[in-house]
Amino acid sequence: MKRKEMTNLELTAHQGLTGQAAKERLAQYGSNQLVAAKKASIWRQIWRHLADVSSLVLLFAVLLASYMAIFQGGGWTKSIVIGSILVINVIIGMYQEASAEKALAALQSMSLPTTTVRRDDVAQTIEAKNVVPGDLVLLKAGDQVPADGVILSSTNLAVDEAVLTGESVPVEKTALPALTDLKDEQLVYSGTAVTAGTAVAQVVTTGMATELGQIAGLLNKTKKRATPLQGRLNRLSGWLTAFAVLGGLAIFALSIWMQNQGLADSLMIGISLAVAAVPETLPIIVTISLAHGVKRMAKRNAIMRRVNAVETIGGVDVIASDKTGTLTQNKMTITHYWAPQNSTALPAEELNHAGRELLRYLGLATNAEIQTVAGEEQTTGDPTELAIVRWLTSNGASRQMFEATAPRLAEDPFDSTKKTMATLHQLKDGRRLVIVKGAFDRLPVDWQPGELARAKRVHDDFGRDALRVLAVGYKVVPAGKRVDWAELTQQLTFAGLVGIIDPPRPEVIPAIREAKAAGIKPIMITGDHMVTAEAIAKEIGLLEPGQLVMSGDELRTLTDEELAARIEQTAVYARVSPTDKIRIVQAWQQTGATVAMTGDGVNDAPALKAADVGIAMGITGTEVSKSAADMVLTDDNFATIISAVREGRTVYQNILKAVEFLVGVNFAQIFLMVGTVLMGWGAPLLAEQLLLINVLADGIPGFYLSREPGEKAAMQQAPVANDESLFSRGLGGRLVTRAVTFTLLTLGAYGLGRFVFSADQPAVGMTVTFLILAIGSMIDIYAIKDRQPLTWRSLKRNPRLNRALLGTIGLLIVIAMVPGLQGLFGLVTLPVSAWILVVIGVFIPTGVLELKKRLALRNGRQLSQLLED
Repeated sequence: MKRKEMTNLELTAHQGLTGQAAKERLAQYGSNQLVAAKKASIWRQIWRHLADVSSLVLLFAVLLASYMAIFQGGGWTKSIVIGSILVINVIIGMYQEASAEKALAALQSMSLPTTTVRRDDVAQTIEAKNVVPGDLVLLKAGDQVPADGVILSSTNLAVDEAVLTGESVPVEKTALPALTDLKDEQLVYSGTAVTAGTAVAQVVTTGMATELGQIAGLLNKTKKRATPLQGRLNRLSGWLTAFAVLGGLAIFALSIWMQNQGLADSLMIGISLAVAAVPETLPIIVTISLAHGVKRMAKRNAIMRRVNAVETIGGVDVIASDKTGTLTQNKMTITHYWAPQNSTALPAEELNHAGRELLRYLGLATNAEIQTVAGEEQTTGDPTELAIVRWLTSNGASRQMFEATAPRLAEDPFDSTKKTMATLHQLKDGRRLVIVKGAFDRLPVDWQPGELARAKRVHDDFGRDALRVLAVGYKVVPAGKRVDWAELTQQLTFAGLVGIIDPPRPEVIPAIREAKAAGIKPIMITGDHMVTAEAIAKEIGLLEPGQLVMSGDELRTLTDEELAARIEQTAVYARVSPTDKIRIVQAWQQTGATVAMTGDGVNDAPALKAADVGIAMGITGTEVSKSAADMVLTDDNFATIISAVREGRTVYQNILKAVEFLVGVNFAQIFLMVGTVLMGWGAPLLAEQLLLINVLADGIPGFYLSREPGEKAAMQQAPVANDESLFSRGLGGRLVTRAVTFTLLTLGAYGLGRFVFSADQPAVGMTVTFLILAIGSMIDIYAIKDRQPLTWRSLKRNPRLNRALLGTIGLLIVIAMVPGLQGLFGLVTLPVSAWILVVIGVFIPTGVLELKKRLALRNGRQLSQLLED
């Protein structure tokens, strides 16, 4: 809420708005609802999924094949098969998109159906969507605030603003003293919950103008950028298309000029080349690999809401993490205590006599409860008091145990003005015990000489360690003393101090260490205080010497250029707003980094959507954050993110293996088609045969590459850079080797089949070429799936792949030998000599790749030996 709007605020009369005034303002300002961005039409969505290069090539092939079928009398096989592949790819893409965009719907569901306002001097319940600026809203504990406003009057008001700030401690609120110098504690925000007290608040902004509405606006405007893999595959499709277009033009011209073929035949060769250029099953194989990664991640407590994020998480350079509930346990815990009898503060688990007395006083003056129901912890009460209950439980004590000897007679509740609470207890000897706990500087203690200075020194030490400090005092009064809290709570004896903090998760420290070893930079983005954030960051090893800590106020003074200049040196951001979080994410993205962002509150949702991988907490996270995220952690465990990174890197490696497996053969098909036409032999393969190779022979075995385990050194390598080529890290060299091997092999096989094993019969050459290309490309998947030389153990490691390979090879042989199927795909019966050539030829590519592996490993070992020497 912009404070400037408040200075011109016209206060509503005690009676509230009149019904007519409310009606006029509803017409002026509109409904108190969140508005979603207009969704693209179904046809626009379909076109968006058809607009990538590979889909356009296939679409052209479908249209051309359909034209040939209608006007030239050709069959419909090509049109049906290619069209089916296109439809499947579009359906998969639209399903993913539909399941991802639900964040605003979750925000809208946070709006209350009704709320209580005062109009015409009468308290009345109305639909929350009809609340207007100027309305007087009546709030009490348990209510949700329907709109942003200022507090006109209040009694012990506390509001849980976790949905906006991510911080779980309720915020104390006070009434508006004047329309100048407004502070956050005098404002309430839409979507937050009243945890204690009552208030009358005047609505200032509604709908999309509220803080919650501004977050909804950010969600509407924030767009996901394409994943690195999508960019690389699009570039690959562009290169293949360029090859296809140039080759198609060349073949079209050569067919007419050199071979005097008609337009129809030349167009048919062009269709064949288009089919050869595009790895039709690659999008489906990529999707299956990602889906298999989703299943494996789910077993590790990471639920992927967007399958493309499986690959992206493996390449993250930066993990921007929220603090509360992500790096910390979201359980306020007493870690240290100090009593005047102690020389120094002691750890909470080292209780001496003074510590046990302090524990007793705190236990008696506590109202919070923790129960375990069906194995889950259920809490009631303030987070600070819950910390006391945990301290009691860890020492085998409870409030009920202490009250058995000192039952409670009365209570003076916590008040935001006095910042203390007091309880009165009956002792066995008839006297009464008064206990007061609260802020150190508000405790009315009768200090002993030197005691105040010692207590203040410990208090300041706790503060420097980012501990929240709670002070305790007590007094024993005579029996029958009148309950006058102003009198009873004076001249207290000081019992001690406790230091409370939300402690780090124990598994976070090794997880951060592993992240850094994998080349990932973890940073903290939190709405908490700088001192607390810095202390936690140092404790878990996130903040290292020389790195910076920046506040939200400081960040907002920086231009985008100044932020970009400091982004890599800053590891902790404190007191930040939703807009600040997006700026941080985008500043990292501008450096070329792939960014993962964790969060659990509504305020995190826009940044979760802007990040390359948004990660929401499954336990403490709001539905809004989960809907905006790509990944949800069911255990809220930062270490699970690192497991997901490891799995993501495995998925990316397997996708690269699929690219190597499919694209190498596709390049060979292009070179084969162009080469035979240049030599005057015509097209060596029909479009139906190429489809059979691309979809059946390469597609089915390629599906099982997703089940390959990850390389052992995956987490010791640097993340794949956004601008890193798909052909880097040796893939380009392996593709060239495979394409050249298959091109030379199939050219030779076609020539031998056509001119040596038959009397210039193209069909024999086609059949030999088809079998060697189809079966040979399947067999050398074994050389591709493992970067190490093949062993009997690695051959047996993926039994599903072995069964799929045997079944597909058997099916291809049946097609090549059964007369009815032969005619459908343009194949013929081969002589024995041609079958011998096929049997030898199918193993040659695997032999070449294995020889290349062994030579590379031997040269690598020799280089290592030279470096050591």
